Amino acid sequence: MIRERENTALPGLPVAIGLITTAIVSAYALVQAARADAPGTAAMWGGVFLLAVFFMTGLFVVNPNEGKVLQFFGRYAGTVKQAGLRWANPLYTKKRISQRIRNFESAHLKVNDNEGNPIEIAAVVVWRVVDTAEAVFEVDDYNNYVKVQTEAALRNLATRYTYDTHDEAQMSLRGHTVAVAEHLKNEIQDRLTRAGVEVMEARISHLAYAQEIAHAMLQRQQAGAIIAARQRIVEGAVGMVEMALEMLSRRDIVTLDNERKAAMVSNLLVVLCGDKSTQPVINTGTIYQ
Repeated sequence: MIRERENTALPGLPVAIGLITTAIVSAYALVQAARADAPGTAAMWGGVFLLAVFFMTGLFVVNPNEGKVLQFFGRYAGTVKQAGLRWANPLYTKKRISQRIRNFESAHLKVNDNEGNPIEIAAVVVWRVVDTAEAVFEVDDYNNYVKVQTEAALRNLATRYTYDTHDEAQMSLRGHTVAVAEHLKNEIQDRLTRAGVEVMEARISHLAYAQEIAHAMLQRQQAGAIIAARQRIVEGAVGMVEMALEMLSRRDIVTLDNERKAAMVSNLLVVLCGDKSTQPVINTGTIYQ
């Protein structure tokens, strides 16, 4: 792998002043030699003028958060990162690489989650180039590489999790957004390391069931939510009944046989688990009549 190394290059302003001065002086001397009918002298000053113009092509500007990758006949010669006017060998080819922070939003991908349900998912990735040499020489087009690898990582992420779950111990795309975003960021980073790219943030920007099953899955979600809620209600009701029987027995308020305990448990469960409020029935006799 080709690693980035910095090429400081020469300060451009002094070089530019010197070359411009040389070009002006040589042009003036060339005119004077031509007037004096001195072809040898004119040729010499003409060559100096052409060299000054040729060396001027080595001047280039580096903007903040930008790098210029230098190549000498295909060989990597370093990266200039110092902002301002710089000068390097005119034979160097110079490729601009931005190191500013960028945003990329993937397309809405249609994939299957861990349970095989078709879903639509998209992500936003915040990234920047940290190694200009790897970005230029390790991949053909680092912008397209970021796009393709991000979508591949997003597809792989969607297949590892379910869209939604009522079990808090099981991770889901909708219920554990922070953990899922961290997983997505790490997976994208692993894929983009060879391209000299740093992933600063990755998060899901769109998540929904596919249109063909959206209505059915909504009904399924509602049914699952009702079942989960009922389970909680029943667990709480059983605990309350158990606590009530234990307190009655401990305080010796009333003594109940097994048949009356069963009737009490039934009545309490109806009261605690019913969808609607119960209507009380007043017993004016004994508990056995």
